[in-house]
Amino acid sequence: GATLDRNGLRPARYFQLNDGTAVVSSEAGILESGLFPAENFKSKGRLGPGKMVAIDLHTGELIENDVIKQKMAAKKPYASWNKVFREDMEHVPFLAADHNVAIAKGIEDNLMSLQFDLGYTIEDVEMVIEAMAQTAKEPTFCMGNDKPLAVLSERAHVLYDYFTQRFAQVTNPAIDPYREALVMSVEVYLGRQGNLMAEAPTYFQNKANSRLLKLDSPFIHESQLYKIKYSGLLTVQLNCRYDYNKGPGALEKALSDLCYEASNAIRNGAELIILSDAPRDAGFGDADGINLNEAEALCLEKEKIAIPPLLAVGAVHHYLIKQGLRTQASLIVSTGQCWSTHHFACLIGYGASAVCPYLALAHIRKWHSTDKGAAKSDGQTVEQVQENYKKSINAGLKKIMSKMGISVLESYRGAQIFQCIGLDKKVIDVAFTGTPSAAEALTFKDIANETMMFHRRAFPELDEGPVAEKLEFAGWYKYLKSKGEFHLNNPDMSRALHKAVRNNEPMAYEEYRRQIMDGRPVTALRDLLDFSSDRQPVPLSEVEDALSICGRFVTGGMSLGALSREAHEIIALGMNRVGGMSNSGEGGEDPLRFKRIEDVDKDGNSASFPHLNGLKNGDLASSATKQIASGRFGVTASYLRSAKQLEIKIAQGAKPGEGGQLPGPKVDDYIASLRNSVPGVELISPPPHHDIYSIEDLAQLIYDLHQVSPEAKVSVKLVASAGIGTIAAGVTKANADVIQISGHDGGTGASPLSSIMHAGGPWEQGLSEVQKVLEENGLRDRVTIRVDGGMKTGWDIVVAAMMGGEEYGFGSIAMIAEGCIMARVCHMNRCPVGVATQREDLRKKFPGTPEHVANFMVFVAEEVRTIIAALGYRSLDEVIGRRDLLRPRADSSVRTNVPQPAVASQTKASEKAKRLAKTDFVNLSAFYASEPVDEELRKSWVGTARNSTAHSNGPVLDDDLLADVDVAQLIETNSGAIKKDMDITNLDRSVGGRIAGAIAAKHGDHGFNGEIRLNFKGSAGQSFGVFNAQGMHLRVSGECNDYVGKSMNGGTITCVPDEASSFEPQANVIAGNTCLYGATGGEIFLNGRVGERFGVRNAGCHAVIEGSGDHIGEYMTNGVIVALGDIGRNVAAGMSGGLIYIYDPQDRGLQVNVDNERNVFRVTSAAGQDQLQGLVKKHFEHTGSKLASEILEDWSSAVGRFWQVAPASMQQSDLVAVPEAVSDSVVQSAVAVAASGNRDTGSNKGRWGTSSPSMSGNK
Repeated sequence: GATLDRNGLRPARYFQLNDGTAVVSSEAGILESGLFPAENFKSKGRLGPGKMVAIDLHTGELIENDVIKQKMAAKKPYASWNKVFREDMEHVPFLAADHNVAIAKGIEDNLMSLQFDLGYTIEDVEMVIEAMAQTAKEPTFCMGNDKPLAVLSERAHVLYDYFTQRFAQVTNPAIDPYREALVMSVEVYLGRQGNLMAEAPTYFQNKANSRLLKLDSPFIHESQLYKIKYSGLLTVQLNCRYDYNKGPGALEKALSDLCYEASNAIRNGAELIILSDAPRDAGFGDADGINLNEAEALCLEKEKIAIPPLLAVGAVHHYLIKQGLRTQASLIVSTGQCWSTHHFACLIGYGASAVCPYLALAHIRKWHSTDKGAAKSDGQTVEQVQENYKKSINAGLKKIMSKMGISVLESYRGAQIFQCIGLDKKVIDVAFTGTPSAAEALTFKDIANETMMFHRRAFPELDEGPVAEKLEFAGWYKYLKSKGEFHLNNPDMSRALHKAVRNNEPMAYEEYRRQIMDGRPVTALRDLLDFSSDRQPVPLSEVEDALSICGRFVTGGMSLGALSREAHEIIALGMNRVGGMSNSGEGGEDPLRFKRIEDVDKDGNSASFPHLNGLKNGDLASSATKQIASGRFGVTASYLRSAKQLEIKIAQGAKPGEGGQLPGPKVDDYIASLRNSVPGVELISPPPHHDIYSIEDLAQLIYDLHQVSPEAKVSVKLVASAGIGTIAAGVTKANADVIQISGHDGGTGASPLSSIMHAGGPWEQGLSEVQKVLEENGLRDRVTIRVDGGMKTGWDIVVAAMMGGEEYGFGSIAMIAEGCIMARVCHMNRCPVGVATQREDLRKKFPGTPEHVANFMVFVAEEVRTIIAALGYRSLDEVIGRRDLLRPRADSSVRTNVPQPAVASQTKASEKAKRLAKTDFVNLSAFYASEPVDEELRKSWVGTARNSTAHSNGPVLDDDLLADVDVAQLIETNSGAIKKDMDITNLDRSVGGRIAGAIAAKHGDHGFNGEIRLNFKGSAGQSFGVFNAQGMHLRVSGECNDYVGKSMNGGTITCVPDEASSFEPQANVIAGNTCLYGATGGEIFLNGRVGERFGVRNAGCHAVIEGSGDHIGEYMTNGVIVALGDIGRNVAAGMSGGLIYIYDPQDRGLQVNVDNERNVFRVTSAAGQDQLQGLVKKHFEHTGSKLASEILEDWSSAVGRFWQVAPASMQQSDLVAVPEAVSDSVVQSAVAVAASGNRDTGSNKGRWGTSSPSMSGNK
């Protein structure tokens, strides 16, 4: 048998033959048509999400999903067991403003001292806790993370900051937590758990015959904690504080004692263990024996310091596993040191079943009681703002789980989906066993020292310091000079760079370089390294020239939309001048930019680009690299053929595992036109899972791109994290030409704050691992390695080169070069210098010219030349891969960008790492080589892939067609018509893509006037009709696989069953998953059912199908889809434009996503009925569909059985008639939903019923 994942991302097709043969496979067409003719097939089906199929070998029967599950469900009384042995926790309200819980009152009265003690800062409470309480959403921020890693910081950090979230890239799919939340759950169960595999109620039972207690969320508040303690489950609370006076060495012993106490409690029958750092081991509730008038006694004890809760839960969790006791009890953490989504994720990921953030909740209540808090709460009660906080935490947990493709919290608990940067091996072994770790450093004593730094803020007399009147500004998120954490991107640096590039002053660049290099705090792992060489310097005149080095430079994928038109075009112009490559980002690009500018006057102005200054005739504003991301905005054959390189964005440094995000105010008319979307509506791209979730699907997309543009190299963008080496090996084998490794510190126009701060790893880690794995597996010569993330100087470039990088990316610094002042308001659409805004008044203030960007790149290249000359080398190729030229920085040394001869010639006599204030050392052994590298091996791969042409798809069907004299002449002359008939098999992939590319290269997307009709017979391979262009008409008699019509822009695609088939087309599958992904035009007619996610991000195509799986019309922004048969769940999730018509003859209603639950109507407008009838007629004309014929014959009745899904943006169109009963309140609500993206939930709200939609569904 076979079963499919709950999200339906992987394909599975099955076939029954008339002779009883049954076949299950990942795609159609595996049976040779000569041996198995069409008339032999009885049916063709597919597995849907969570569905299964089996073959009974005794009876020879093919058993389908419902029959299997009914049979299994009837074997045992599972429902009764659930009812008897599982209890849902009753609703318990949050504490009110006038509550009388003594301990909670005491915590509120001693709030600030506790916040000092547990590491809170003013930014944490204002930008995180209060923001979530106010809006019920995670805060959004921008511009990346440019502060020091926690292990390198001179400031104390909470332990969570040493962990970064891991994420899915290529090897498994991320999940969409916004639009596909129906497959996700954060429910948890507390209590002793038995054998999950036993067909008996032992999983639920424990020694006391109690029940498992079900919670709706791992987030619990004080009243819930009290209820849980007295729920009937045997509960033991353990104190997580120890004696401050015993010094930092006492932490390890305290942790060991805690583990022993937990195991002893479980052996004595405990079913719940509460790990609490509340002062004086207090619990919550009147039964704790503390009266209200004794609240003062709850003040923090000077001599008691908290074990970091993450350390406590991790150590107890792993100790219980080793003792064989882990399933005997659940762990609950009651802590003051937990306030962000990342904190919750860490605690749960290392074993906690539930978390009570008592101090964060106390702060919210106290904040709400102030005038400021009351005003920001906008009339919400204190209970409501606490509920908001819980909602935002739950949504954030779903987002974090979804990045790794985990659907349910029970699977995330204890899964340790993190990597660690900066903790000692012994700490990892005790508390975080198995967690990948880089740059080992902090011991238990170091961790204790950081905790004691917090404690001394609460008791300044311990350090003879002044009493603080408010929480400190730590500068975690924002930069203030001489206050808080250092940030690399700061106003002084920006001013120095602006002076250098605007005046083209080398000495001003030297001042900029000095600020970056000399005397500033360490921020990245590479800052702990320095150069060493056994050669004498060579004359600078003998070194590779600057423009040759500039040819290795690229800029990051910053979309037009995130950036203003001016900023986006200036970067492209500047990079093209120096021979580098800019990157379009995922927002599409104006075709006007694909041709050189030839109308520039003597003042540097152009009528074609009147908004730009400093132009020259011959300038090119086209981005050399065009990005293909999950949003698929504007991805057409013409867009792709305009590029030198095509980048597949699997992940981005600021938010790996998530899709892009463009706030609604930045979607003006121009941006909307390029993205085929609706002005003013926020655009959230899907996570990277629709056609790049596995190595096979990524290989197919690479194949698609090599097909449409054979000369362009294909790059794949990954983000550094543990395990990236294995992923890179797979990507290399999938025929990528370039792999880009991005660091965690990449910038972004808008992203959840926790993603910016806590996901991904340093590029030094990723690059070192990828280089090692590819070399060891003999793959290094097949791919070029590119690296980016926080690069700002030639010193960074040379370090990256020595670690194996061959090309180098600049992101935020390129924006600064053209005028950005790091105001960090990109996500608010109010950039004061017009770089990251669409507001015309602000864009007029944009100061940049192409020369500014070009000057910066040349300055960096000249710095590179200086460094390699001082090291005794003459080109970058000579130092690429030379990890033996790196060494740890000496404790007292300063980084040198120009080594002196004495330094350059020294040997590695001393490799003692630089000592940091809070650690004894940082282990850097993974980032340099202490022995000479294998020079013969190094030379075998340096430059090999970079100087080669793009990988080839080999002989393909399209080449045969393009070699046909008649086809070639038709494309060349742009006139005439031709028709070809031929067979096709599933080995013929991406058919039509190369022809579309040839047409687009010659005539653009809309300039082809010829007509090419290609009729195929058989089973088409993946991506049939990919990038289909105007004038191309493709027809298959047989069947298709996944991705039919991917990014098609024109023409028609038709698929019908073989004429010899005996089955009913509308009841059988004709095509696979994710058809029409990112389409921008054309028409498609499929005479049968299709798989999941039909029409994702459809932005202009008109399509007719006869049934589909789940998620039809997801993220749709334009175009029309008509479904003449049954469809699955989650209709129109994230759909903001276009129309969907769904035939529902049995009046069963639709399972519409909450985004559009109020936007479903009957088709009553004359224009809408005409459009629908016209498309059904076309479908009949193209396919001869029996179902379409029956509908047309009874049109007057049939039209009343169609539903029309019309997002708010379409409801003023004459195609839509909104019933008066819903036209006011419902449309207003729908507009609000569309504008907000409604990220609070992506769930279904049941089915629309048979009456007025406004009265249906689960309200």
